[in-house]
Amino acid sequence: MAFWARQISIWYLSVKTNSVANSIQQLRKTHRTWMQLHELSVLSFLCTDNHFPQHGLKTYRSVSLGSRLQSTNSNNGQILSEETNLLSPVNHYQQQAEVIPSSDTKTLYEVWEDTPPSSALEEISEEEAVQIVAEPPLPLGSFTLQDYVDRSETLSQLVLLGVDLSKVEKRPNAGQLLLRLDFEKDIRKRLLFLKDVGVEDNQLGPILTQNPYILAVDMEALETRVAYLKSKKFGKEAVARMVSRAPFLLSFSVERLDNRLGFFQKELGLSVQKTRDLVVSLPRLLTGSLEPIKENWQVCQVELGFRRNEMQHIVSKIPKILTANKRKLIETFDYLHNVMGIPHHILTNFPQVFNSKLLRVKERHMFLTFLGRAQYDPAQPSYISLDKLVSMPDEVFCTEIAKASVKDFEKFLKTL
Repeated sequence: MAFWARQISIWYLSVKTNSVANSIQQLRKTHRTWMQLHELSVLSFLCTDNHFPQHGLKTYRSVSLGSRLQSTNSNNGQILSEETNLLSPVNHYQQQAEVIPSSDTKTLYEVWEDTPPSSALEEISEEEAVQIVAEPPLPLGSFTLQDYVDRSETLSQLVLLGVDLSKVEKRPNAGQLLLRLDFEKDIRKRLLFLKDVGVEDNQLGPILTQNPYILAVDMEALETRVAYLKSKKFGKEAVARMVSRAPFLLSFSVERLDNRLGFFQKELGLSVQKTRDLVVSLPRLLTGSLEPIKENWQVCQVELGFRRNEMQHIVSKIPKILTANKRKLIETFDYLHNVMGIPHHILTNFPQVFNSKLLRVKERHMFLTFLGRAQYDPAQPSYISLDKLVSMPDEVFCTEIAKASVKDFEKFLKTL
C-alpha cells in the first residue's frame, strides 16, 4: 500500500509541473499500474475472501478527455471496478489531463510518512533504483589491473617497483591475489627479504612480474629454502643470481629442489661442483620440466652419437643444449657433421656452435666453399675454427677469415 501511495504522489506532482505531453505519458504509466493491481485483486478474491485486504483502497479519481478511471472502496469485499479506455492514438497528444485528488489524499500522505524502512525483497521504482550506489566489485578476469591502480595502494606501490601489471593479470588468479594483499603487512617484509638475499632493486619488479605468487608464500618457508641452498655451498651471489634469473625458484619446496639437484648429479653423472655450476649458469633447470631435459640427453647420445663424457663436457659449456628445441638441435648437428664434415670430437671442443643460427652457419660455410677456404681440420693448413666461424661479425669474418670484402659476401648471398 505504501508503494502505491508513493506512486500516486509522484504522479500527482509530475502532472502539475510537467508539460502536457509528459503528463499524458505519466497517466498511461499509472493506468498500467492500476491494471496490474486490479488483476492481483481479482486473484486474491477468487482464492478466498479472508485474504482480501480489509483496510480497503482509498478512493482515487483521474479525469481526462476521453478517459476515466474509477475504483471504489473494497471494505465490503467487492471487486474493484474499472471504467477506462486508453486515449485515442490520433488525438491523445492534443488532450490535456486534469487530476482531481479525492478527500482521502491527506490520509495517503500519512500512510506514506509512516512507512517502515524498505525490505531487501520489496520492489522499488526506477527513480529509486538509479539512486542506489554500490562499491565497485573486485575485477573479473576480463578487467585490467591498471583501472584499479588509483584506488589500490598495493598496486600503485608495485607499479613504482617496476611490476608489469599487464603481464601479471594474464596469470591465473594473480590479479585477485594482489588486490587482496596489504602492501605494509604482506608485501614489504618479502621485498626486504629478497633484498637481504642479494637481489638488486632493479630486479624486484621483473621477479614479481614473473612470479607474483611469491608474495603469498610463508616467510618461514622462504627462509628455509634459502638456508637449504646455502647449505649446499651456494654462495650469496650465486643465490641472488639464481633467484633473479629463475623467479619461481623460491616457490619450490626444499624436497623438490633437493630432487632436482640429485637428478643432475646422478642421471648426467656430474660431480657436485659441476652440478652446482650447471644450475647457477642456468637456474631454470631447477624450475622447468624435466621431460625435455631427459629427451635431449637421450637424443644427443642415441641419435647424434655423442659419448657420455662428451655430453658432460658439452653440458658444462652450454647448459642450454638440455632445453633446446629437439628439431633444431638435430638439424644443426646434421649440417655440421654430415654437410660440413666436422667430427664429434671437434664439436665437443666447440659446442657454442649449437647456440648459433643455422642460417648464419650455412651462409658463411657456402661462401668459404665458393672461395675454396672451407677448412675445419686443425691438422690442415688454413684451418678455420668453429668459434671464429660463428662468433665474428660480418666485417671481421670477411676480412680475416674469408679474405674478401663485405660487398663480395653480400653479392654472393644474393645469388643463393
